[in-house]
Parts: sequence; C-alpha cells; structure tokens
Amino acid sequence: MLAIRMQRTGRKGHTQFRVVVQDSRFSPGSGRVVAYLGSYNPHSKTTTLDKEKVQTYLGNGAQPSDRVAMLLKKEGLKLPNWVSEPTTRSRNIRNQDKLRRNRPAEEVTQESTAEETAVEEAPAAEPAPAEENAPAEETPVSEPEAPAEPAPAADEAAEESAPEA
Repeated sequence: MLAIRMQRTGRKGHTQFRVVVQDSRFSPGSGRVVAYLGSYNPHSKTTTLDKEKVQTYLGNGAQPSDRVAMLLKKEGLKLPNWVSEPTTRSRNIRNQDKLRRNRPAEEVTQESTAEETAVEEAPAAEPAPAEENAPAEETPVSEPEAPAEPAPAADEAAEESAPEA
C-alpha cells in the first residue's frame, strides 16, 4: 500500500519536509521513494505541492498521513471520502480550580493587600540599621582592617586545637 508522508530534511534546528509517496512498509528516511510531491516549511508555513500528482496518487489509493491530510485540506485539495479526517486532540487540565484565571476576584485582592502590608512594614525596620552603618561608612580605613582581624582569630583557634591532639 502506498502512503503519502512527510520526509524530514534540513539542518538541525531548522527542519523542512518533503511530501513523498512511499511504500508504507518502508520508513521515511530509507530513501525508497516512489515520487516527490512537494515540500513544506514549518517555520514560514509555506507549502508547495504538485496538485495534479497528489490527486493522481489519492485516486489510486495512496493513504495520506494525518499531518499531510491537514496540509492538503489547507491547500484546497478535495480528499476522497475514505480518507479519515485527523482528530483534534483535546487536553484535559487536572486541577482547573487552581488556575489563576479561575480564581475568584476576592482571593486576588487579599493576596495583593497582604503583599502591600509586607512592603509597608519592611521600610520601617530598615532605617534603624542604616543609622548604625552610617559611622562605619564615614571611616573607610576601618573597613579594610575589619576582614583582617577575624582571619588571625581563626588561625589561633586552629593552633589551639592542634596541641591538644
């Protein structure tokens, strides 16, 4: 049985497809193609088909894949009655009540007011530490000395533990 399918071509990340007629027992990449019918570029959504050849093969019983059937339908080709229309898949959402768009308006306002109160409380606590840091900023000499002092203390602690062992 003949199948009308798409054969992937193009480089990685920029795929293009050939629309081919092939024996259904072979894979699209095998290279055993009966006829080339056209091409499809998914990035620019352009399709080029030889419509006369397509109608000939459909008339002789070639079965198009679901994706090719959609392409043929978009191009305005009349599909035979025996060609099954591709089914559109519907996705089920598990917890629809947890979606933001389905939340009641009251919850949204409560969350925003809680964030506003947290923002208002935070600036009240910040001025006190800023006043304590002000004298330290005035004396830039004390800043380089501060990191140097803890380092010897750590060395002394290591020395004290060494004699005990």
